Amino acid sequence: MRVDGFRLTRFQFRRDRVIGDSQVRFAFAHIAALELIADDGTVGLGFFSSIAHVLPSLAEIERLFRLEAWERIEGAPPAGVIHRLARPRGGNWRNTSLNFGEAINQAMWDLAAKQAGLPLYRMLGGTDARVPAYASGLDYHLSDKDYASLFGQAAALGFSAFKIKVGHPDVAWDINRLELLRTAVGRNATIMVDSNEAWTPKEAIRRLGIYQRAGFEIFWAEDPILRDDFRGLREVREACPRVHVNSGEYLDLHGKRLLLEARGADILNVHGHISDVMRAGWLAGDHGVEVSLGNTMVELGVHMAAAIPEARWIEYSFQNTMHLVEQPIVFDAGFAIAPERPGHGLTLSAEARAMAVPDVLEPDTLPPAPNSTPITL
Repeated sequence: MRVDGFRLTRFQFRRDRVIGDSQVRFAFAHIAALELIADDGTVGLGFFSSIAHVLPSLAEIERLFRLEAWERIEGAPPAGVIHRLARPRGGNWRNTSLNFGEAINQAMWDLAAKQAGLPLYRMLGGTDARVPAYASGLDYHLSDKDYASLFGQAAALGFSAFKIKVGHPDVAWDINRLELLRTAVGRNATIMVDSNEAWTPKEAIRRLGIYQRAGFEIFWAEDPILRDDFRGLREVREACPRVHVNSGEYLDLHGKRLLLEARGADILNVHGHISDVMRAGWLAGDHGVEVSLGNTMVELGVHMAAAIPEARWIEYSFQNTMHLVEQPIVFDAGFAIAPERPGHGLTLSAEARAMAVPDVLEPDTLPPAPNSTPITL
């Protein structure tokens, strides 16, 4: 099997709610799907997105892909590409204008697993398809009413662990959100907080102490301070022994290694580049550190979570992406379940192809996303 062609599809739509945290807010989705087509007709699927900015037109995306990425993979065997090591030297290896690398990696793993006739999580070494999932609202900009409604519905769906956004300048705001959460989901829930680097080490320690004295047991604090303040992260860990520090989301593989060596995290946060996630899993295991899977497009991270022994959780944020694929990832009683279909088991849906937007649209003309999540505000 060798890669013989590709197909790109561009999406631009209004989200069902404003998502964000203490630093950013987003009302629109800008996503593209990459399908790599093998010489036997097998198709591998990957995704890339632009969180803050509009993707260029489909014609421009295709031009950039041919210019910056296609020559590296045309005619290549998928199994060879996914294990390829690149050594950047001088200008021989440059970032692409768009995040093609992650999409290529996902599509190549999809093809390689299909060629082997295995579900991706089994090809990665996993044996159990079920992974505990926590409900995450990306909820900082929601009203108190919508915030409580979202997490109440998540609890009704069977989730028992919940991550909320904190980091407001007024700590009373954070406490109010924690109280609303407890009312919505009950006192026995597992609670995680994420300030998105809003604090200094001293402020993080102060805030976590306030939460605890107010009666809230926090399982983890995600990115409480700057991503590369490894010494500060260790200080937070040591000062708050009852709270796990979750970090690494914003670091590349090199940064994750430095974080682990500095003992700056109890839990390493990883994302959607499958090869790098698995390498990070090896690093975390070598340091005796657990792993969590953050948001991944169409939740395909469930395969990585099912394959890494130290992976304890996968994040589910009720984003408007399920409609993009046929047979989306199933969540049941607080677990994400990896498909048993060959590859990652996700194919671009007919509904997605019908709502593709090849040209850039102005925000006020964007259609809303289909109601593809079980949450309705």
